[in-house]
Amino acid sequence: MSQKKLNTVLATAVVLFTLYLGLSFVLPLETSFPGLPNWPSGDSGFPIVKSSREIAMGLAMGALLVTGHRRALGWVLLMVAVAPFGDMVNVLAHHGSMAAAFGIHGLTSALIAATGLLILRETSKARKATAPAPTAQPA
Repeated sequence: MSQKKLNTVLATAVVLFTLYLGLSFVLPLETSFPGLPNWPSGDSGFPIVKSSREIAMGLAMGALLVTGHRRALGWVLLMVAVAPFGDMVNVLAHHGSMAAAFGIHGLTSALIAATGLLILRETSKARKATAPAPTAQPA
């Protein structure tokens, strides 16, 4: 499998999982915030805020993936990796499970960032391969 195909599969998985996660906070799928000892009540607005964040990130990444803007997708994946990192910090700050903080949120952040870096690496190689050779300037 080529690097581009592998990167596309990884990015597609990130997009689909992000959209699923976002929908799971507004649909009755019995999802909880992993690692948080006291799940905020449905009246708090927390699930709607979290859902909106996840759906917006998934749609942004999906749009870049579908339109073929791979370099921009790599950068957006790096930025999106901050969200699960923030969730990890949130779980730790509220005395949640360290296993969930690092094993779920930290690992998710690392995998999304790695996917973004792989896509950026792929696109930088493609740019170098297609860049025109410098021409000599007359003296």
